[in-house]
Amino acid sequence: MADLKITQIKSGVGGKDYQKATLRTLGLKRIGDSVVRSDRPEVLGMIRTVAHLVAVEEVK
Repeated sequence: MADLKITQIKSGVGGKDYQKATLRTLGLKRIGDSVVRSDRPEVLGMIRTVAHLVAVEEVK
């Protein structure tokens, strides 16, 4: 499994509560924050939920 670098590019302000909670669960607090997570189904589902707020790239 590969690792994914997830970077928040837009604010969660004005979004739905579950989208804000998903950003927090991923470990993102503000625009420009990045985290590295493994490529697992749970993480992919969270990324899908906030796809319009984050950028994702594969890390080797």
